[in-house]
Amino acid sequence: MNETGRSHVGAVEDPLVRDDRLRLFSFATAEKRTHYLWVLRAFDHARGNYTVLLHAGDVETVLNRIAADGPGDVPEASDLPALLEQLHAWGVLERSYDGTRAATLAEYRNRHYVYQFGQAGYRAFRAVEDVLSARGEDVSLSRLALADLLADLTELADANAAGDGELVYRKLSRLDATLSDMAERAARFYLVLGDLVRTTEITPEVFLDQKDALLTHMREFSSDLARYAPKLTAALDRVHATGADTLHTLAAQHDERVLLSFEEREADWRMRWRGVEHWFVGVGSAPSESERLRGATINAISAVLSLLRRLTEQRRGGVSRESQLRHLAGWFANSPTEDAAHALFGAVFDLGRPRHFSIPHPDADVIPVTRSWWEVPPVEIARTLAETGRRPAAGAPGRIQRNDAGVRRLREKQLETQRRRAQAAKSLAAGGVRQRELSEPEAEVLLSLLDAALSARVPVSGRVRADEGSSGTQNGVKLTLRPSGESMVVRTARGSLYLDHLSVEVQ
Repeated sequence: MNETGRSHVGAVEDPLVRDDRLRLFSFATAEKRTHYLWVLRAFDHARGNYTVLLHAGDVETVLNRIAADGPGDVPEASDLPALLEQLHAWGVLERSYDGTRAATLAEYRNRHYVYQFGQAGYRAFRAVEDVLSARGEDVSLSRLALADLLADLTELADANAAGDGELVYRKLSRLDATLSDMAERAARFYLVLGDLVRTTEITPEVFLDQKDALLTHMREFSSDLARYAPKLTAALDRVHATGADTLHTLAAQHDERVLLSFEEREADWRMRWRGVEHWFVGVGSAPSESERLRGATINAISAVLSLLRRLTEQRRGGVSRESQLRHLAGWFANSPTEDAAHALFGAVFDLGRPRHFSIPHPDADVIPVTRSWWEVPPVEIARTLAETGRRPAAGAPGRIQRNDAGVRRLREKQLETQRRRAQAAKSLAAGGVRQRELSEPEAEVLLSLLDAALSARVPVSGRVRADEGSSGTQNGVKLTLRPSGESMVVRTARGSLYLDHLSVEVQ
């Protein structure tokens, strides 16, 4: 119906199934596509006469009858069995056995088959036929359908208020069909109008002959759409006042699609009604389909008027693009010399000669300047020189990207770490390292002091005398290491630290 409207309930999303459906169109691109098309037209003709099952002989009879109406590449009778079998293999036709046609046992064993359209196959055939028979002139905007929409909405409100489910079903079906037809007609109309505008410079006479009818048709449609818009909105509000939530339930109860469950039919009609609402009322800030259609009509009128103005100016001056190109072609043909033709080409199309640069090779000793450009390897040049012909100059220095927030955050983290270490050092100096367990920050301070003290030790004759020692200072805390006859154990939150023949004093 429209872009915001319905989705097909029960649609199969299996990729394999979609691939099988695409095989239905194989007859349109096969080598004998005209033969396949004639065979399917015979089935369509028989279907119109309420004959569904056809034998190969019946197909031949129908082909002889419809081929007399016009010329065509009608297949021979001997080719029909193979064509029918191939269409059955593609899934366009369904095949069944007809034993009543066998007059003898031999004919019975030959397995006479009859064929008929499959549901999906018939849709594929109709799609191809619609494309082949489509005419660009048969387009219009359904202006008269607006009055039908208003009447259907009014009757739908009355039927819903009275609880008449059968009438609700019929009116919803008509609304759905009318809006679908309007959307399809509008899409075809604007596509054809776009093609007409694009091809106007080639055939302006066609456009000038049709401009009056186009402008009148679009203006009348836009005027009627603007006039009916408030009435349609008021009718839709009246439907909502009667309880729009019951519409899809009443329609599903009288829907005759027996192969669908009641829940599926109800969901389908709910989606259809939502599409009807979106056509009249937009979703959120998006405009409604009716407003978009009116805007597209106004834009199309502006485009047609602009194109008409341009064509009128060209005709008034007596010079069009076609005549200009014809005159130019005559000048080229009458050029006395080839140099004159080249000069004319340069003046008309403004295409200059190749730009040459004089740049020395970086290795001038290996490649002398006397060698031709055709013989030496290429030289890399700056992009500015190639595009503008000017040598690149050093520009202003690039701006330094400073992350002040990151620097400030790291500085605050550094200061916080220093404060914690100062507090731990003060606690370590006050409590010492004996007869207690050091915390994690105190242990870090102790290890850093030990590292400084051990780095400052200078052994003499391979040992340290008892009166000698080493010390380390940090954050106002002094650690002194002295040799001892016994080992010292310092308990920390990380574990026990064993100092072999050393004593530690912290002050």
